Amino acid sequence: MKKLTIFTPTYNRAYCLGKCYESLRRQTNKNFDWLIIDDGSEDNTQKIVSKWKNEENEFSIKYIYKENGGLHTAYNKAIENIDTELSMCIDSDDFIPDNCVEIILEFWEQYGDDKYAGIVGLDYDLYDKVIGDPLPDIKSINLIDLLIGKYNIHNGDRKNIVRTELYKKVYPMKSFKGEKNFNPHYMHLLISKDYDFLVLNKNLCYVDYQEDGMTSNMINQYYNSPKSFAEIRKLYLSFPNTSLKFRLRHTIHFVSSSILSKNKSFYKEIDDKKILLLALPFGFILSTYIRLKVGVKRG
Repeated sequence: MKKLTIFTPTYNRAYCLGKCYESLRRQTNKNFDWLIIDDGSEDNTQKIVSKWKNEENEFSIKYIYKENGGLHTAYNKAIENIDTELSMCIDSDDFIPDNCVEIILEFWEQYGDDKYAGIVGLDYDLYDKVIGDPLPDIKSINLIDLLIGKYNIHNGDRKNIVRTELYKKVYPMKSFKGEKNFNPHYMHLLISKDYDFLVLNKNLCYVDYQEDGMTSNMINQYYNSPKSFAEIRKLYLSFPNTSLKFRLRHTIHFVSSSILSKNKSFYKEIDDKKILLLALPFGFILSTYIRLKVGVKRG
């Protein structure tokens, strides 16, 4: 049985998915499966994947087509179909170093344990530079501590390799009607409420941001998926021992997203009413700014 599943959500990325495929073919350790979740592509993705499945590879390729619903729904479908111990998402526009699988499996063999959620490693840009800062030189870390700034480092991008059984405990992510921008990191943070991740300060992925990617056009995403953004802000605000600056910032965003989603009872969802009162005018200003920016872009 394979130890690792690499899963790739994709939507109309036939033009760049080949980079990911070729990097998998170059792996020094082929003890993995590749699961492609096609989130309703209208290009020739299915055709090129069928061609790859007929080529001689030392790893299996499974292709699943689903109705377009956004990245988080592709994660849900992937987790539903994974049966290996470990899971790792590689985006359709990214690729991995030739020894990535070898590094991960050897590291997990040496240090892996049920008390850890998995491994967190580094993402690199195409100029071979780490995105953000390296992780602290410690054995394990909690992703919530990274988010709230405990280590005073730029959060940057990370690559998470997760024990599949833990993914299955926290999925499926919620889906809000008409919204397609709910960051799957939500699940990693839920897992981090109970588990730390082993630290692997090595390059596990080359990231090639695309103009149509999730990290692009953030203002439009705030406008188009306000309930999803409000949900993740509520999770942030549930974390204990956070700074006043952290709580205020995310309460402002929660208020803004609630206004955009026309949630008139949002004040009932926040326990800290003093922070909420302070955040209200700023949240209103932010929601107005988002509306104006989207209006300018669409005008």
